[in-house]
Amino acid sequence: GHRRKNWKVRKFVLRDDPAYLHYYDPAGGEEPLGAIHLRGCVVTAVEDIPDTKKYDVDNILFEIITANEIHYYLQAASPTERTEWIKAIQSVARSGK
Repeated sequence: GHRRKNWKVRKFVLRDDPAYLHYYDPAGGEEPLGAIHLRGCVVTAVEDIPDTKKYDVDNILFEIITANEIHYYLQAASPTERTEWIKAIQSVARSGK
């Protein structure tokens, strides 16, 4: 969403063997639209991104930086969900294959 200046709703599936976060169109479709390789990535909470409206993203953004330094900004539904995603992705990044 950060590159295009708009957010798109996606369904995410976290896998640990291999360590990927696949994303899908929530309207359906069996094939993923893409995948983020998580092995060796860094995931952190983000408090704000320039050019976004503060009230739209307060305490729900997180960033994944892959081993080859690709930055992905994701928005969770709530602060609690953001924390859960970060912990799950960090676990897969360390232990996934």
